[in-house]
Amino acid sequence: MAQAARKTNWFAIWVTAGVAVALVLVVVLVVTLNNAATPKPLPTEVNPPSSAGIDSETGAILVGNGEDRLDTYIDFMCPVCNQFEQVYGAEIEGMVNDGSITLGIHPISILDSQSSGTQFSTRAANAAYCVADADPDASLPFLQAMFANQPAEGSSGLTNREILDIASGVGVTGIDSCVNDGTYAGFVTEMTQQTPIQPGSQGIGTPTVAVNGEVIANSTLPAAGELATLFD
Repeated sequence: MAQAARKTNWFAIWVTAGVAVALVLVVVLVVTLNNAATPKPLPTEVNPPSSAGIDSETGAILVGNGEDRLDTYIDFMCPVCNQFEQVYGAEIEGMVNDGSITLGIHPISILDSQSSGTQFSTRAANAAYCVADADPDASLPFLQAMFANQPAEGSSGLTNREILDIASGVGVTGIDSCVNDGTYAGFVTEMTQQTPIQPGSQGIGTPTVAVNGEVIANSTLPAAGELATLFD
């Protein structure tokens, strides 16, 4: 009986080893998922985009070639910017398409603090420059699609993969490294600091609108369908 008692309990050993391996795999999986969900820190060096469709001095992504100029400063996390897009977006697109205006889109980042540490505003603005650099004609469709998929303030925002999928949906691919590496993140930060302040405001806000170089107060925007009156 004593000899039998001394027999090695291989079943118990294998069960214990299996549990230990399973725990290690769980830990590895959790760490991997956490790392994948947390974007790497964005670079701070300033790399101006080189596309002819981007004004590297003002940060404007230029759309259209009309004589009059409309500039909009937007943050992709800003719900009021989305409201502005819903009210005026189709009208602005029509004015671009009929040659009435040149649209200058300024993607800035003032709401990084509202994306749970993922710097969504900067990442999204960086992606807008990546798109404009690759295909200027896709800039406005990309803006429209980003607002159609806008995350809520206080959420973690969209992942880089989701942003790339939106870009792909408007026909732009091959910008993965530009988006993932934050190629223009430092440029976004610099341009954000140069955003003009609306009359009557105390600091930078979005959306900010300029008509032929003159910044106007949002309270003076006309009703939907009457944007053309700004250029009279």
